[in-house]
Amino acid sequence: MTSPAPIADQREAAPKPDPATVPALSIDGVSHSYGPRRALIDVSFSVAPASFTALLGLNGAGKSTLFSLITRLFGIQSGRVAIFGHDITGSPGEALRLLGVVFQPRTLDLDLSLTQNLLYHAALHGISRREAAARSADLLGRIGLADRAGNKVRDLSGGQMRRLEIARALLHRPRLLLLDEPTVGLDVKARADIISHVRQLVTEQGIGVLWATHLFDEITASDDLVVLHQGKVLAKGPVGRVITEAGAQDVNTAFMRLTGAQVMPGGGA
Repeated sequence: MTSPAPIADQREAAPKPDPATVPALSIDGVSHSYGPRRALIDVSFSVAPASFTALLGLNGAGKSTLFSLITRLFGIQSGRVAIFGHDITGSPGEALRLLGVVFQPRTLDLDLSLTQNLLYHAALHGISRREAAARSADLLGRIGLADRAGNKVRDLSGGQMRRLEIARALLHRPRLLLLDEPTVGLDVKARADIISHVRQLVTEQGIGVLWATHLFDEITASDDLVVLHQGKVLAKGPVGRVITEAGAQDVNTAFMRLTGAQVMPGGGA
């Protein structure tokens, strides 16, 4: 009599997830406290690949705390964060290799040249000197600073520094880019240039973007939106849906109704 096939052979192979359906960023039930103060309370949302998601909140809403958790500057106290399915606690190496970050405070070395800043960052990611030089030259060309490659960073304008920080964040070719209030302190033209540049990364390179801001005019109708207030997510989804569900006509009014906050002149929250 023929023996039955081993149980393992009789099972159908589990279907592999479609990479296109795996969120670029998944935040599930994340809470964080500083002693008795609760900075984040059961925060959950996701960022789709090749999409622009605006994280809108007042100063102190918890945006920077959330970024610190995603980038592992702080340990996860409660909940789960994953980047393209890689848990940042269980598989930090795989997760962080897919992530690029531009923090709100400037982190460039002002006394090094533009190229030296990029090469130093590339070395931290284990990129060979030759490859790093090629990538640096390409990125400086893309951001319109190729002619300033040998200049010290301190000679750049605020907008140029931000473009350089974005280029640096892209050196290791991540698939998800986090930007924490990247236009703070910039003039109107520099702000517009930075926003346009990042939106091009989404459409041309398929990068997923999480853009933290308190400025309504940085958000467009095609974006996804997460409203964070006092550590809680009050609304999330496509901009149009958030506006409709709030019974509002625009993002400004929707934010005011959701949070009870006063709208500031000039498009700020």
